[in-house]
Amino acid sequence: MSEQLKSHGAGSVKASDLFVKALENEGVEYIFAVPGEENLDLLDSLRTSSIKLVLTRHEQGAAFMAATYGRLTGKAGVCMATLGPGATNFATPAAYAHLGGFPLIMITGQKPIKKSKQGQFQIVDIVGLFKPICKLSKQIVSGNSIPSLVREAFRLAEEERPGAVLLELPEDVAAEMTDADLIPPHRRYYAVADDAVLDLAADLIKASKFPLVLVGAGANRQHAREAISNFIETTQIPFFTTQMGKGVVDEDSPLFLGTAALSDDDYLHRYIHHSDLIINIGHDVVEKPPFFMEKGGQKVIHINYKSAQVDPVYFPQVEVVGDLALSIDHLGKKLVHKTNFDLTLFKEVKADVHTKIYQGCEDGHFPIVPQRIVNDIRSVMGEHDIIALDNGVYKIWFARNYHTHQPNTILLDNALATMGAGLPSAMLAALIHPERRVMAICGDGGFMMNSQELETALRLKLNLVVMVLNDGSYGMIRWKQAGGGHPDWGLEFGNPDFVAYAKSYGAHGHRVESAEQLKSTLNSAFNAGGVHLIDVPVDYSNNKKLLIDDLRKNHKVH
Repeated sequence: MSEQLKSHGAGSVKASDLFVKALENEGVEYIFAVPGEENLDLLDSLRTSSIKLVLTRHEQGAAFMAATYGRLTGKAGVCMATLGPGATNFATPAAYAHLGGFPLIMITGQKPIKKSKQGQFQIVDIVGLFKPICKLSKQIVSGNSIPSLVREAFRLAEEERPGAVLLELPEDVAAEMTDADLIPPHRRYYAVADDAVLDLAADLIKASKFPLVLVGAGANRQHAREAISNFIETTQIPFFTTQMGKGVVDEDSPLFLGTAALSDDDYLHRYIHHSDLIINIGHDVVEKPPFFMEKGGQKVIHINYKSAQVDPVYFPQVEVVGDLALSIDHLGKKLVHKTNFDLTLFKEVKADVHTKIYQGCEDGHFPIVPQRIVNDIRSVMGEHDIIALDNGVYKIWFARNYHTHQPNTILLDNALATMGAGLPSAMLAALIHPERRVMAICGDGGFMMNSQELETALRLKLNLVVMVLNDGSYGMIRWKQAGGGHPDWGLEFGNPDFVAYAKSYGAHGHRVESAEQLKSTLNSAFNAGGVHLIDVPVDYSNNKKLLIDDLRKNHKVH
């Protein structure tokens, strides 16, 4: 044990100081926060810490940044808020991390628990409120329990399946003295799937004629890229991805079919329905279904850290449970001589998918069509550069059309699918990856939910481009409204002058006024550095093409 860890056993230390030491012990780099008076002891302990405090303008911004830190690093991101309204503002990011599988530690304050002079003022049962959307939600009632609770919080937040943890630190507990010792963290190892089930999975693959690999979000979490890429290259089995599985395997691969941006009746579903076996790597039912299982239909092999959560559209016949990369590696070694799958229809469907989804990528129409926007962004972003999407109908266009080459270089949310996360997520990516181009892509509705974080981005001196897709409405719901045969009503709003709005914070503002201006404006913004907002009028009339009503009529579904 290091001298730092030993030192606390020798004498008393303030509990808030011990708490900060416990965070340092876990390797915490940043705390994203909107502190309150109940956090003052903890705030003072952070003042002399190696941990960097990042003030945000809303608790959502703090927690979305912390969750994205967890998503990109695999280490729990940490955020802090006060009691009551500060803590309740963590609810949406907690659900975001809970459903998305992002390790997140939330620290909230509370009034003194041993005596109170303010009755129930601002007091909400935060611990109870967060239990349904956290892996652990607990109040710290003694300074002596801080080392074990902090260690347990990080263990739970980071281990598969990752998620959110809340620790409530009352102000009287933070101020008390303790002589507890820190607990050193240790590396986690996952069990390897049993050889018998790997043999069963290999036999199913050998017996299939049209197997298909699905790559999901879980494969993006634990650095399984090399193992999965080798598996696909060795076996020559085609693959497709969920929205949150994009980038695990380079999508320039000739074996890439596409991304399941819709649950069914999309172009690539012609081959998904044709497949007799789906090898499902790292997906669970939290993410919108990329395909529907039917009784008596194709078989499914589930490969993940945990067993499958069965629901009406997902009930795999074989489950390979254990370390994902090692499971894939061991399974691949059992299939080195099985490369004679029938790819005739796959090649036909792949060509058809490519032709259809890229229609319009050079369209000069203004306002700009989504295909052109995606194409121009892809052309200015390198393979390691990062785009972070808020939530809206444009997310489907990016999932389909944005070819992704590296893990976690397109950050989108297909689990909670919340608005308001795009800008804080991009800010975090720019903070920890200053060597990369980073862009937030937001609808006008989602951008305004946390637009105040522009000030935080400027204060942090980030290099960040923020694209606002401007259509003056809640476009996703409007698309669904039209698709359901409802009148076009109730979903339009007004916007500020986004260029003036950006400049009011001290950022650079740009308005694109033709399709031809978009690419040059993006390059100019990135080359200049600093924070840039680009107002891009968007034409969503092509959204009707997202619903492939005639798919089953025009193509025989096998």
